[in-house]
Amino acid sequence: MNVRRFGVVALPYAWLLLFFLVPFLIVLKISLAHQAFTIPPYTPLFADGGLRITGENYLFLLSDPLYWKAYLGAIRYAAIATIVTLLAGYPLAYGIARTPARWRALLLMLVILPFWTSFLIRVYAWIGLLKENGIVNHALLSLGLIDAPLQLINNDFSVILGLVYAYLPFMVLPLYAQLEKLDPVLNEAAADLGARPIRAFRQVTLPLSLPGVAAGVLLVFIPAVGEFVIPDLLGGPNTLMIGKILWDEFFTNHDWPTAAALTVAMLLLLALPMGFMRRLLRGDA
Repeated sequence: MNVRRFGVVALPYAWLLLFFLVPFLIVLKISLAHQAFTIPPYTPLFADGGLRITGENYLFLLSDPLYWKAYLGAIRYAAIATIVTLLAGYPLAYGIARTPARWRALLLMLVILPFWTSFLIRVYAWIGLLKENGIVNHALLSLGLIDAPLQLINNDFSVILGLVYAYLPFMVLPLYAQLEKLDPVLNEAAADLGARPIRAFRQVTLPLSLPGVAAGVLLVFIPAVGEFVIPDLLGGPNTLMIGKILWDEFFTNHDWPTAAALTVAMLLLLALPMGFMRRLLRGDA
């Protein structure tokens, strides 16, 4: 039995070891190296019979405000997008969970339907919708609701809209999985005890759905922090997010050590909200 259990557990752990820990150690190694005009563009850690590591890349992150501004900007965009997806996704997931069983599969398919199309194409489609001569402005002008085209792209609004659109299914699916398991009898019992629907939702449904909320928040917030495509295509030149800075450091400046240090620092900083949500999922918070 112990051998079987080990076999079941060993495969996912081996997967994580191969595709997470090993790449992370490679990035960590690069972050401790010096930049060099070679291929690859960093110095080896072992040279001339000794170990050559440096912490200058991490000190540089602390000294240059650009990186902190980019990280805080990414946190701000991701936090706003996460809140909006939660406010929009919770009623959607709740409605799907309360519909007759024969309709749920169809509704869930509609939620994940955008994944059938390339993510890049979907983001480009928003450019066609939001630009000054795009479909949205053309419709508003035709209806007489505005006199001049609105600036709907290359700003904070377009970035947050793109993040919400891209990651809304990641909020709906774990919420639905949690809400679908709740027994409707609980709300009926609360009503029998005199609780109005809003109070029953606040004291019964919402607390029991918190694990789904925490899972959805993690699935939206963490990838949104490191998003590159959406701020690059829908954001303006003043849109500072960590994904754009990482791209510039890797492919424009060819400063792999600084980019690797930025990656490690971002991962460590993201471990804080991940740890809090893990405690919430376990019911410790």
